[in-house]
Amino acid sequence: MSSIELTPSQKKILRALTNLHKEVEDAIKGEDIAEQVDRNPGTIRNQMQSLKALQLVEGVPGPKGGYKPTAAAYEALEIQQMDEPAAVPMQHEGEPVDDTIIEEIDLSSVHHPELCRAEIHIQGTLSDIHENDSVTVGPTPLSKLVIEGTVDGKDDTNNILILRIDDMVAPAEEPTH
Repeated sequence: MSSIELTPSQKKILRALTNLHKEVEDAIKGEDIAEQVDRNPGTIRNQMQSLKALQLVEGVPGPKGGYKPTAAAYEALEIQQMDEPAAVPMQHEGEPVDDTIIEEIDLSSVHHPELCRAEIHIQGTLSDIHENDSVTVGPTPLSKLVIEGTVDGKDDTNNILILRIDDMVAPAEEPTH
């Protein structure tokens, strides 16, 4: 657990920076972060100063400069960095979504079938996904779990999709004797 307490705004900006950095692995311009979080570039510059003071962001000077997240940024956001994470496919409206990593799937209310929900924790941008969109996650590496659902909400600060589960399948395999 991180000991750095971030405001929701700082979390959202830092999350946008880590998502964008994952895509290009280079310094990210403040304007790109501003566009991602729908804020003014001046606001981003001000927030970056405080994030730099917390050693969560490093500034890269020059025309190709911008900002890069530090290892502490990933810790503060509780993002696990792995060299080769297991691939769990995701589809949005039937189309594959690239550049995302499914970190975690939390199931809630499974005892109440009409209210069954799943929280999908994601590394990557959620900006194109909206309420009532159709999303499929899976199959997962071990259980081959596939969840089909409708977006009920999303938490941009913590990169979580909340799905109303329409169908969930984990194929049972015959035990080998």
